[in-house]
Amino acid sequence: MTAHRAPVPVSFFSIPVGLLAFANTWHVGVRLWHLSADVAQAFTLAGLAVWVALLALYARKWFVQRAEAVAELRHPLQSAFAALLPVSSMLASVALIPFSRGVATGLFVVAFAGQLALGLALNGRLWTGGRPPELVTPAIYLPSVAQGFVAATASAAFGWQQLGMMFFGAGLLAWLALESLILQRAAVGAPLPVALRPLLGIQLAPAVVGGGSWLALTTGTPDMLAWLLLGYGLYQALLLLRLLPWIREQAFVPGYWAFSFGSAALPALAMRMVERGATGLVAGLAPVLFVAANLVFALLIAGTLRMLARGTLLPLISPAPATTVR
Repeated sequence: MTAHRAPVPVSFFSIPVGLLAFANTWHVGVRLWHLSADVAQAFTLAGLAVWVALLALYARKWFVQRAEAVAELRHPLQSAFAALLPVSSMLASVALIPFSRGVATGLFVVAFAGQLALGLALNGRLWTGGRPPELVTPAIYLPSVAQGFVAATASAAFGWQQLGMMFFGAGLLAWLALESLILQRAAVGAPLPVALRPLLGIQLAPAVVGGGSWLALTTGTPDMLAWLLLGYGLYQALLLLRLLPWIREQAFVPGYWAFSFGSAALPALAMRMVERGATGLVAGLAPVLFVAANLVFALLIAGTLRMLARGTLLPLISPAPATTVR
């Protein structure tokens, strides 16, 4: 028997999530600073292309390597990343609006139904208990907080403000409840294993993704809630910088894409606040955060392409040696 590639993990959907969010950041820059629309469009197309490719690979996994797909969906940590499939699909639906509103709307409806069913299933499992403490990581935000905030933003993009406000509420209140659980585990539990530390990058996302959702649902000069969410997002970014040497004990792996959503949403929030009339400190912060985000994505893309070129993105799995029955 010959070795074969490992099946694509569902956590790889963090890549199109990050790329599509970063494309949105660039589109804000096009409006605000007259940046290159071609670059913004290139990131949009790249995000859509990676999303389509991963959909095909993940569907194949369910047909060809079904046991691995089922085990992943049953795993208390890995299953949380399944939420990235509808999240990336929601972002893709918004990106497709300029190309075909009909297709975009159809995709939104499918993603909406999928995320609601998956979120209820995964959060219902959380409520039944029994999760090992070492697996309580920021990944538990994904089935409720990420799905809620992204659905809110997407709903607003389609003009469905009331639906968006309800999803914003679900994401916001779930975030407040779950963050206390994560902090409690971090404070009194054993340190995160080295392999799981890149997942702390998810911690940056809730405040700034939620802030983007809030701006999408409101009009006029940013209000106090927008400033509060930006402030907490900036604090989380500084906290992650302080923890970065500890996190980087894990060599680059695709798990570092956990930083991508928050890294794109933080400058986007500041930039959209400026676009909406905010002045003063945020106007000076916005370009600095935008440059920093470009650096983060350059590192993520370069590291991923390097692994792809070396054939280590999906490692080879050797078959188990045959055993002789005596």
